Amino acid sequence: MSFLTLSLNLKVKALFSREPNMASVIMATTLGSFSVNRSSRDCSKWSSTNGKRSGLTVKAMRVEKSLEELYEVRVERKVSPERVAELGVSRWSMWKTGKCKLPWDWQVDQLVYIEEGEVRVVPEGSKQFMRFVAGDLVRYPKWFEADLWFNGPYQERYSFRAYGDD
Repeated sequence: MSFLTLSLNLKVKALFSREPNMASVIMATTLGSFSVNRSSRDCSKWSSTNGKRSGLTVKAMRVEKSLEELYEVRVERKVSPERVAELGVSRWSMWKTGKCKLPWDWQVDQLVYIEEGEVRVVPEGSKQFMRFVAGDLVRYPKWFEADLWFNGPYQERYSFRAYGDD
């Protein structure tokens, strides 16, 4: 196991991992040192006076954005009938398809309410997918490009949105 020990000269010291999207901030009220185990991602504070481990343990974690956040696709799951009525979904255009794969790009923001089935959305250049099912309300941003995978009957209502419309 590889250990890294940092001596504290200040009351607050930041420790950053070499891996992307991973950072831990360690705060101490007394001078001492921290032992960092890079394989298990945990840190323990050692007392500078008696050389024993104190009760403070800090776990580092990897913070990754979901695909929805990364591509700015907003989704509301299991939308209530009241919300559907409030949006006027019944007046939106309808689109249906069966089992297929479609490359798609959005020239404008589009709000979609899925009435039946499911779609797997694979953003261009990604190997991961977002999965949306009946009852989901999805907002695709302008200029978003993806492959849409439909595994069976699918039906949606859609509305094109202007910037700022919600």
